[in-house]
Amino acid sequence: MEEEKKHPVQKFMDNIWLLLILGITVPFLSYTIWGLIELLNIPPGTLP
Repeated sequence: MEEEKKHPVQKFMDNIWLLLILGITVPFLSYTIWGLIELLNIPPGTLP
């Protein structure tokens, strides 16, 4: 019986834990970097 060779993308998509980790870390990192950029672009407040 011949073993089917899986494409690397198919192996990646079959790994549910890797997809879960990527699904949590990619949005977390992107929103964190976006938030830091926004904070750096805020002009300093003036005292009344």
